[in-house]
Amino acid sequence: MLELETKVRNVIEQIRPYLQADGGDISFVELTSDNVVNVELHGACGSCPFSRMTLKNGVEDAMKKAIPEVKSVEAINM
Repeated sequence: MLELETKVRNVIEQIRPYLQADGGDISFVELTSDNVVNVELHGACGSCPFSRMTLKNGVEDAMKKAIPEVKSVEAINM
């Protein structure tokens, strides 16, 4: 599980610059036992009406390509 979490964190770090370029950001919260990645969206991403599309079509797709074990990526509000 720790190795998988490290991979997830690495993918998030690769994605962050793209979100930061648009005034947003993303941070890792947890990897659940059923391989769901929970993240928190910040800045412009937190209030953007397209954030769900970005999360699913961008972040989740990239995550699943890099780590096929990941079931989904979900945004949670802290």
